[in-house]
Amino acid sequence: MNEVTQIIDANFQPSLTEKLIFEEVIKFFKQEQLSFEQMRGVPIIKMSFQGHNGIWNCYASIRENQEQFIFYSICPVKAPENKLVAVAEFLIRANYGMAIGNFELNFDDGEICFKTSIDVEGDRLSYALIKKIFYTNVSMMDEYLPGFLSVIDDNVFPKDAITKIENT
Repeated sequence: MNEVTQIIDANFQPSLTEKLIFEEVIKFFKQEQLSFEQMRGVPIIKMSFQGHNGIWNCYASIRENQEQFIFYSICPVKAPENKLVAVAEFLIRANYGMAIGNFELNFDDGEICFKTSIDVEGDRLSYALIKKIFYTNVSMMDEYLPGFLSVIDDNVFPKDAITKIENT
């Protein structure tokens, strides 16, 4: 199981910092009128997002000890075993030069995700920071999703799929 879907202790008791971060994230989702669900007993919020190119699940996670906010978009398709190397190449090409966030691939189950995060130790998480993390994340998944699909479903070479996305 990966970090996003890992089961965490059901007796979750947030620290003051974690509670403040978590409340800011919930406030952001409400102000942006986004539907979400708070996972019971864990500092994770789950939601679905619909972009121009598909619908996928997202997770907002708080790491208490590190005072970090992490946001994941989970690609709606997994890379089959016979496409792992091609998807990994596509992902590496996509990540090259990317300033905020990165794509990740779980070689064990083929899960593809985009991750954005921020460390707020000694500071606070603001609406503006959450907005940047959230919208950068979902826009990157939306932009690159057709490329992942073309590599997985249509046997397009990773380099060609990246060229098509990044030259459009």
